[in-house]
Amino acid sequence: MTAPPLAPDQQQRLLEAAQAMLDKAYARFSHFQVGAAILTERGGVYAGCNVENSSYGLTICAERSAVFAAVGAEGPEMKIRAIAVCARNQDGDQPASPCGACRQVIFEFGPEALVLFQGPSGPQQVAISDLLPGGFRL
Repeated sequence: MTAPPLAPDQQQRLLEAAQAMLDKAYARFSHFQVGAAILTERGGVYAGCNVENSSYGLTICAERSAVFAAVGAEGPEMKIRAIAVCARNQDGDQPASPCGACRQVIFEFGPEALVLFQGPSGPQQVAISDLLPGGFRL
């Protein structure tokens, strides 16, 4: 599957929305702040941040936070067109792609979604199906 391209203004809007969430992240344990923003097929933009917890298993990633916000706003038929992810720690911006659990959640709502993130050698745009080969939906 090939993710449909985004216009430069859409990419910028999505990245700015994800970046704006960094200051809202609750990352008092890892000090690794993550922001994410979803562009839906309807054109809505929904953002989320990571929220850590003293019981680490209860932590939620920014990507899933944004997906759940989009579902809450648009309902169970929401479809992801693209998602942007931004991350930073005390040293500044950091490379970060979605974790495996988030990749599966993104795939559930957008098997052709485009994922924008900072990779080790610069900005990347990758289809979720390339990040999660063999992703599944029931």
